[in-house]
Amino acid sequence: MRMVDFDKAPFLVIWETTQACALACRHCRASARPWHDPNELSTDEGRRLIAQIAEMGTPLLVLSGGDPASRPDLPDLVRFAKSQGLRAATIPAATATLEESTILSLKDAGLDQLALSLDFCDRERHDAFRGVPGAFDKTILAAGWAKAAGLPLQINTTVCGETAPYLEDMAAFVEELGVVFWEVFFLIPMGRGRGLSALTASQCESLFAVLYEAQKKGKFIVKVTEAPHYRRHVFQREREDRTRPPASVAMPAMLTQSEGPGHTLGLAPRGVNAGKGFLFVSHTGEIYPSGFLPVMAGNVRTRDVADVYRTSPLFRALRDPQRLEGRCGRCEFSEICGGSRARALALTGSPFESDEWCAYEPRVARH
Repeated sequence: MRMVDFDKAPFLVIWETTQACALACRHCRASARPWHDPNELSTDEGRRLIAQIAEMGTPLLVLSGGDPASRPDLPDLVRFAKSQGLRAATIPAATATLEESTILSLKDAGLDQLALSLDFCDRERHDAFRGVPGAFDKTILAAGWAKAAGLPLQINTTVCGETAPYLEDMAAFVEELGVVFWEVFFLIPMGRGRGLSALTASQCESLFAVLYEAQKKGKFIVKVTEAPHYRRHVFQREREDRTRPPASVAMPAMLTQSEGPGHTLGLAPRGVNAGKGFLFVSHTGEIYPSGFLPVMAGNVRTRDVADVYRTSPLFRALRDPQRLEGRCGRCEFSEICGGSRARALALTGSPFESDEWCAYEPRVARH
C-alpha cells in the first residue's frame, strides 16, 4: 500500500457503523446492545464520510461495530468504498446475521479482507468470553465460508489476563485456519473490559516473545494493537540476532510488511498510534483519535474529517513525541513506539503519560 504522510492523513480509519450486536463480549469497549441507535450515521452520511476519507489520502477503511453485518447496507458501503479507491475490510460478529450469503455478498461488493474474532481455541471458553453459546461454531463455519469464497481471512484475538495463557495455542490455531492476518489486541480497560484481568508489564514481554516467534515464521501478518511497545521488543530481538547492531533506532522491517500473502492487506509503513496514522469515527459521527481513546475532536456531521485530523489540537499533540511524559517521554524508542496513548488515558487519566504495561526503563534521557 502507498506511503502516507501521517501529518496529512491516517493510514487507517475505522468507522464504527453501529453499536448494535447480539453478542455480549466481556471485553467490549462499547458495551454493545442488540438494538440500533436511531442516531447512527445513515447510508448517505456514510457515503459522504467514505468520500472524505478517500479524498484525504487514507488507503485503508475498516467498517466495524457492534456488528456491522446487522446493517443491511453493509455491502453497499463496501462497494462505494471500493469505487473511491479504498481498500476495505469488515468485522462481522458471529451472530444470526453472519451466514454464507453474507460473506458472498461482501465478496461480490469487492471486500478486500474479512475479519473474525477468536479468543480461545475451544468452544466452551470462547463462547463464555463472547457471552453467547454457538459463537465459536459460527466463527469456524464463517472461516470456512470465507475460504471457499476466496476471501482473505483475518482473525482478531483479545489478550488479557484470562486469555494470555492460551496465546501460544492460538498462534498455532490461527495458522491451521489459513489466515493471512492475525490481529492481537492488548486489552484497554473500558466498557465491559473493565471487569477483565489486567496484564503486568513482564507478562507482556513474555507474550511478545510468543508473537515474535509466530511472526518470524512468516506465514501470515501479525499486527499487535494497543501494545506499541511490541515494536521496541522486536527491535531489541532483531538487534540481538545481528553481528553488527544498527546505529540508530528504526522500525524493524518485519513490522512494516506492506502486504500479506497474495497481495492481501499488510501493515503501515511506520508505527501507528492513536491520532498518529489512525482515526476512529463512532456510529453517531464523533471523531476520536481511537475508539479506545474517546476524547471527541469533532463530528463528521459538522466537520470535514481531514480538517479535524490535520488541525485538531488533540490530534496534533498526539503526533508530537515531545508531548509524551514519564518514562515514555524519556524513552529512546518513542518514535517507533510511543506507548499506548489509550491505555495511558484509561489508567492515569492523561493520554500523554507512560504506558504502565511496558517494562522498559529508558537508558538515556531523550529531552
